[in-house]
Amino acid sequence: EKLPDVSGKNVYWFHCASLGEFDQGIPVMNYIREHIPDAYILTTFFSPSGMEHYHKRKHPSNHVMYIPVDTKKNARYFAKHFQPKATFFVKYEFWANHISSVKNIGSKTYSISTLLRPTQHFFHPIFGRFTKNVLFQFDHFFVQNDETKNLLNSIGITAVTLTGDSRYDRVLENKAQLIPNENIVKFVAGSSKTLIAGSIWEPDLNLLKQSNIKQHFDRIILAPHNIDQTTIKQIESAFPNETIRFTQFNETDKNILILDTIGHLASAYSYGNIAYVGGGFSGSLHNILEPAVFGLPVIFGPKHKKFPEANHFQQRGIGFSVETPNELNAVLDELQGEQLKKLSSETSKMVLENAGAARKIGTFVISNQVL
Repeated sequence: EKLPDVSGKNVYWFHCASLGEFDQGIPVMNYIREHIPDAYILTTFFSPSGMEHYHKRKHPSNHVMYIPVDTKKNARYFAKHFQPKATFFVKYEFWANHISSVKNIGSKTYSISTLLRPTQHFFHPIFGRFTKNVLFQFDHFFVQNDETKNLLNSIGITAVTLTGDSRYDRVLENKAQLIPNENIVKFVAGSSKTLIAGSIWEPDLNLLKQSNIKQHFDRIILAPHNIDQTTIKQIESAFPNETIRFTQFNETDKNILILDTIGHLASAYSYGNIAYVGGGFSGSLHNILEPAVFGLPVIFGPKHKKFPEANHFQQRGIGFSVETPNELNAVLDELQGEQLKKLSSETSKMVLENAGAARKIGTFVISNQVL
């Protein structure tokens, strides 16, 4: 694709694999934009889902494109064209040729919201010798947890700061910008207890269908991850004659609302009491911070090892992993009255406690640019 003319521009390059990483990058981009108003923010994606949906996020990027294939030639051309002052690779994106090419033109290189696991090839006793060199190219790592910091230290990398996950900042930004949705307000009006099930897949739907959620909630909002007709019909047949679609909403006596649109889930979470977040049966758990910022304790499926925030939530007693309808029923029996109030306030508190990564990263980066 034709590259934009950036001559004389102050370029800051953020590379994100997909939308989840974009959400981690945005608070840092916002901090850079606020403190360096003439910053030109370049964002690249690897995944089509990032390119196809990034415009649905409020973001400060000046130009968004796919990252060129990681060959030496491509990387040299890309670095020479954009001449970024600083380069940010989000979470666990490590593109060897791109990283060494921007280093060669004098760009500072940062890995932000980094999350590493001992099973990754960098830490393998044999293969690690050949692959870990890419990690030594970074000027600094801003990591999500102690495990990542210790892994980097174990191979001799000490330029590491524990900042936590910048998605905590992101959900707080989203909350501050939230525009209430009239139909959701009408749907939950008069409800004493509302369940929001966000980004659900078929195994999540089956679990909800076989549990006694209808005894616990007088309003239920179901937001499938895929909003194709097949999925919507599947939900309708799981709860026959009890649902209404968001796109067909009218004054209704139905007590299950299907969000068959993109972009209304955050607004829905703001009216809930408890959240169920999908993806935990496939190992691709969706963002549990989105409901937590509104004080909703979160329930999710059993496969969440790769998501430190899920383990963190469980340790704090505000996140609950369930695998069977009986386990879900037991959790719902527990989340009542005063106990639910207490956990709601604990959930909001935890999100605030973990915010601030973007400020820490931005402050460090800007003070190093000045130096």
